[in-house]
Amino acid sequence: MSNYLLSILVFFPLFGAMVGFAIPKDRVRIYALIIAAIEFALSLYLWYLFDYDYAFAGDNLGMQFVYSLPIVESLGIGYKVGVDGFSLFLIVLSAFITLIALIALGETERLKNLAASILLLEMTMIGVFAALDAIIFYLFWEFSLVPMLYIIGAWGSGNRIYAAVKFFIYTFSGSLLLLLGILYFAWIFYQDIGVATFDIVEWHKYQVPYSPQLWLFAAMGIGFAVKVPMFPFHTWLPYAHGQAPTVGSVLLAAVLLKMGTYGFVRFSLPLFPDASAYFSPLMGAIGIVMIIYAAMAAFAQKDIKQIVAYSSISHMGVIILGAFALNAEGIGGSVFFMLSHGIISGALFMLVGALYDRRHTKLMSEFGGIASVMPVYASIFMFMAMASAGLPLTMGFVGEFLSLLGYFRASPIMTLFAGTSIILSAVYMLNLYRKTFYGAVTIKANETLRDLNGRELSALIPLTLVVILLGVYPKPVLAPIDAAAANLAKMMIIKSIPNQDSTKERLESLNSPMLGARR
Repeated sequence: MSNYLLSILVFFPLFGAMVGFAIPKDRVRIYALIIAAIEFALSLYLWYLFDYDYAFAGDNLGMQFVYSLPIVESLGIGYKVGVDGFSLFLIVLSAFITLIALIALGETERLKNLAASILLLEMTMIGVFAALDAIIFYLFWEFSLVPMLYIIGAWGSGNRIYAAVKFFIYTFSGSLLLLLGILYFAWIFYQDIGVATFDIVEWHKYQVPYSPQLWLFAAMGIGFAVKVPMFPFHTWLPYAHGQAPTVGSVLLAAVLLKMGTYGFVRFSLPLFPDASAYFSPLMGAIGIVMIIYAAMAAFAQKDIKQIVAYSSISHMGVIILGAFALNAEGIGGSVFFMLSHGIISGALFMLVGALYDRRHTKLMSEFGGIASVMPVYASIFMFMAMASAGLPLTMGFVGEFLSLLGYFRASPIMTLFAGTSIILSAVYMLNLYRKTFYGAVTIKANETLRDLNGRELSALIPLTLVVILLGVYPKPVLAPIDAAAANLAKMMIIKSIPNQDSTKERLESLNSPMLGARR
């Protein structure tokens, strides 16, 4: 079964979505939960079978559960999937967040359509992280736009159509550049090697000439940057979050944004090591702009959901810094921070949605003093807010610290500016908490607010436990991520072009043993 386990994980949600249309309306919720629970159990079984000591050497470069099937042999297109320490936990995250989002889902119109859209979205997310063929990767990447577009446009609020269209135009435009980059790489590979293939593993073994590296990094990088979203392509995200339903915001922040940063780790760094080194100062500068600008924008917001949306942009800047530290510490920390941000941001959007369900407003001015009315809600919100700000012994601290530690080796001065993310996060989160939860209850409608119900607690308690457990003891997740990061750093050194702007020497110095490093 292990040969087909990953394919079952990819397509089981599609099967569940199709069968779901035949399920009676009053049983759709429990049916969708069963499908999502089975999918999550399969992802945990994948983790259980994952070999932590699997060698990087070999035909598949450390990829496990590899399964391939030719589709268009003349063009080198085939269905190929596999996982390493990076993609494994992003798949587990996708399955976990989908299950939690369905648990938290309240009463809504056209529940059957919404449940099917969520399951279809789950298929595309897992497909992106599992794909080892560039065309299959792109198909999953592009198809993910469809269910999210539908979720925002059909179940959003206010200007949901405008938000959905803006989301589609931005991400689709970036995807076209990504496709051009994929096709150009395949053409260069064919011209040099004489073999037509879109196999990502085979691409990883190929050393791209320096000049094409720069163009390919730019084309694919813009496609990934729009999805992250990086400054200045970020403007679609606050609007999409503001108009999306809670379940849409949870899935968007927790998983879909990570597809962009995963793209940098899976494609840009290993395929274009010299271009990555060349552009790393620019990427670092953009990351710092994202951290500071988005944090200041978050502080200026009056809408609670917009504060969480801008905080996502700020934290994605830290993830970018870690990835372009170009060393194992930074890359591993970046991937771990993808996971922690997914859990914490998903919980925060869920909490904002719970408040909106009760008052149908997200403005801080409409609240105040509700900690005395909703003590359980206030406690969980404070914990997640502090985890978002990087409180030690929480999952948020581990990823952020390791990302900044890795980037410190590349640029101590720029890391000093990047480190303000911890201070700024605390400032806007504590300001939000003070205005929303402290003081006297001055609005009569707030006096009778219900605290979290059983359904909401069933979704939020698992998230809280994960943030605590992986904050105190992150080793079960960090170990395979570390191994994959070390392999990636080694690959970048091997594939870098000698005497080309001293890239090889720089990468070797960034990955030299360091006192206090965790390996």
